[in-house]
Amino acid sequence: MKPPSHTPRARSAATGPAPAERPAEHPERRPDSEAERKMQFLFALRKRGVTDRRVLAAMEEIDRGLFLRGLFAERAYEDMPLPIACGQTISQPSVVGLMTQALDVPPRAKVLEVGTGSGYQAAILSRLARRIYTLERHKRLVTEARRRFEALDLTNITAITADGTRGLPEQAPFDRIIVTAAAEDPPGPLLAQLVIGGIMVLPVGQSDHVQRLIRVTRGEGGFEYDELLPVRFVPLLEGIGQE
Repeated sequence: MKPPSHTPRARSAATGPAPAERPAEHPERRPDSEAERKMQFLFALRKRGVTDRRVLAAMEEIDRGLFLRGLFAERAYEDMPLPIACGQTISQPSVVGLMTQALDVPPRAKVLEVGTGSGYQAAILSRLARRIYTLERHKRLVTEARRRFEALDLTNITAITADGTRGLPEQAPFDRIIVTAAAEDPPGPLLAQLVIGGIMVLPVGQSDHVQRLIRVTRGEGGFEYDELLPVRFVPLLEGIGQE
């Protein structure tokens, strides 16, 4: 969002030359512009249904621009997916917010994320949960995400290069699981790694045009499925990506 236009007052020669005023004006406009962009960003999230205060606070704290490169970083506050390395994308902020909100993360939760990507979703979750484990099949993305987590001092995230379809049995069970790539059906190994009362949020459906975000809740007698909204994600693939 551009800074508000400024109409200078008329000056006589006694007011001094124009260059003397410029240094005082310039630093005042920049933070105003940043604050306005952030306000517009949060307003757009609320408009699209992200209303949980903890989620909004986390998304206000974590700068999406730090998870993008080059010209794309300038579009960080836009509600749209953007490309990252390895043919992947960073999800649009409203979808990140809605998925996180649907996950309903308690402060003491242990969370598994499948699909680290840029690390943005894990960073948001780190402000809400006790411990985050995030899996990514592309080693390059894991390396870059780790650097971002270290720069932001997000010490409760563990990023691992792994086949996310298998989950992380050695750290199971998990209170919450979030999957940021579309599977045809919820993977059995991930369902098995949910605690009783746990929640998993993921997109399902292989076609770009027929994907739905669902929430799976594990109860004593089985799993309950709730459909949330239509989405578009990259497919969930097995194995480790080739660099």
